[in-house]
Order: sequence, then structure tokens, then C-alpha cells
Amino acid sequence: MTDNWDFSHKKVAEAVWTDGLREIFEYCDLGIKGATKGDYIAHIIKANGKEMKDEVQEWHVHDCTFQFVLVLNGWAEFEYEGEGIRRLEKGDCINQRPGIPHREIAYSKDYEVLEIVAPAEFATRIVDAPASAVAAE
Repeated sequence: MTDNWDFSHKKVAEAVWTDGLREIFEYCDLGIKGATKGDYIAHIIKANGKEMKDEVQEWHVHDCTFQFVLVLNGWAEFEYEGEGIRRLEKGDCINQRPGIPHREIAYSKDYEVLEIVAPAEFATRIVDAPASAVAAE
């Protein structure tokens, strides 16, 4: 599986910020998607100051096999099926198990994370709120 992967070195001076899954964030691809031939993606995601509601604030799942998030700056609150509300702060990390229903409740204006996901291309689907939901809709 990894025999065809390439070496990559992403220089901060060459960072390019683009639109991505959510309009309220900017994304910086770290070169892992290309180097792993799409097996993984690693990117920095940061709040861009836009304030609007989007689908990720509804209950949803990601169709992926791995999702790791490390908070680099700020904070966010998420609600996870069976796990309740979790506040993620600078330095915190989560291994978000595949297929877990969750939703974002709030985030700080300086929220910034490193996210690593497999595969690089994955679907996000809106789902019904689980019976364990505790936050007000």
C-alpha cells in the first residue's frame, strides 16, 4: 500500500490557503494527499471570520476510516453520539472514530486545527440526531 507513496516537504513560506468543505474556514493542504496518492489528507483548518450556519452544525457523519484532530489554537465544542458534549481546546486532540454521528456547537474566532483523514476524499452525510443528543437543536 505505501510502496507508491512519495516523500513530501511542505514549507510554511509556500502555504496556500483555499476554500474547502466549510465556507467559514480556510484550508491549507500539507502535501500528504498527493504524497500518499489520496490515501490520507493532512491540512490545517482555520476560522476565516465568516459567521454563517452550515451543515456541519447539524448532525452528520464522515465516511472515512481515520480522522485525527489536534487543536492548534482556540477552542470548539462538539457533541458526539454516546460521548456527549466535548470542548476541544488548544493542545487537545481527538481520534474521531469512523462513522460517529456528531455536530459542531460553537468555536472561537481563532480556532485552528491540524486534521488528518483517510482516505483524502470522503463524503459527509447529514443524519438524524441520535437518542443520546443532549444539546438543544
